[in-house]
Amino acid sequence: MFGKASLLLVLGFSTVFLIFGQHFGNLTTRAAKNSADYFREAKAYNIASAGANIAANKIFFQENWSAGMDNISFSDGSLDIDVDPNYDVYNKIKKVTSVGTYDGYSHSITILLQPAKFSEFAYYSYYETADPSNPIWWYGTDTVWGPFHTEDYLNCAQHPVFMGPSTSTAKTIKYKTDKNHDKPYISGKFSDKTNIPLPSNGLDPLKAAANDDGHLFSGHDTVYITFKVDSITYRYTYKGAKTTVLGSDFAPNGVIFAENAVVRLQGTVKGVYSVAASGSGGKGTVYLDDDIVYKSDPRTNPSSTDLLGILAKNNVWITDNPENNNNKNINIHASIYCEIGGFGAQNYNTRSVSGNIYLLGGVIQKYRRAVGTFGTSGINHGFAKRYKYDNRLLTVAPPVFPSTKGKFKVISWFE
Repeated sequence: MFGKASLLLVLGFSTVFLIFGQHFGNLTTRAAKNSADYFREAKAYNIASAGANIAANKIFFQENWSAGMDNISFSDGSLDIDVDPNYDVYNKIKKVTSVGTYDGYSHSITILLQPAKFSEFAYYSYYETADPSNPIWWYGTDTVWGPFHTEDYLNCAQHPVFMGPSTSTAKTIKYKTDKNHDKPYISGKFSDKTNIPLPSNGLDPLKAAANDDGHLFSGHDTVYITFKVDSITYRYTYKGAKTTVLGSDFAPNGVIFAENAVVRLQGTVKGVYSVAASGSGGKGTVYLDDDIVYKSDPRTNPSSTDLLGILAKNNVWITDNPENNNNKNINIHASIYCEIGGFGAQNYNTRSVSGNIYLLGGVIQKYRRAVGTFGTSGINHGFAKRYKYDNRLLTVAPPVFPSTKGKFKVISWFE
């Protein structure tokens, strides 16, 4: 009895161990296969990642490079790189697809590259004054937050404040009196000999985009545009008939362009837009007749997607009118671009004391324009500046905003 039981017990354990042994063997085999598969997949990924970096590096140093690579040997596998230079013509975005293959496994990585935008600057000027014998000074009442650049000398008086990295092409900071009285406060590094030229045709892509899927005004000397949250109202004379349209239907791609015209702008913006004016002489100018602000302020709502570019071939002026005078201030939410002119206050040296310019965004201009006059006791005419950078502009830009010349950067990486 006990002998049979022992035999059955031994046979039972032997069967169990055989079954477990088989499973353990299968697990070991699968583990080895999984390890080999992981190695192959990792090699394919690393080859694709290397290819994306190779392409980004080539485009960084040769912006017109688009040859790609076709089935070249790389790290015991193969590499294919395809470059689409026309992925987004208006915004000059290039698309790179890198495919790495190793021992039957493939991995694909797609990256998008774009030139840096001028909208990344809190402040940019090519010339700090139109008259070198009469420089415009940054005063102690002035504060600029965010990236700052001038192709000219930085003229400082009574300790203006620059809260961000600052660069210039010229070698020195100029002081109105001396360093002790006028040295600016700069939070971050100040670098000289940095050259960032303005384009001569930066508005051309905006006109093309407006004609494609935005809105192009043509044949009108003046266009009055008022943003009313979701809607836009426009007219062609001061007392002319108003037309109100849904903004998303009016300019689906967000680009509104007034050809050979003056634009008079104000309102509350909901959405992402660029408003531009072209022309010569008095045309190609934008007048800010009152506040132009976002429906959702990104300073209080970090998830805000409202964004505006104001672009002029010539100047952007704060209008000398009752809405912008007598210490009423003006609020501007936008990145402002003036290709051959500048941003300033109309009649800056004769208008009444107008308060502060509360700018959220940035100013990019060929010539720095004045916004007021100052004495030892403060403002005599016009405005003081309170420029606050919109930090979102480091990574996003209003539609078809002009690009800086040369260096591309990676704006997205898909694996």
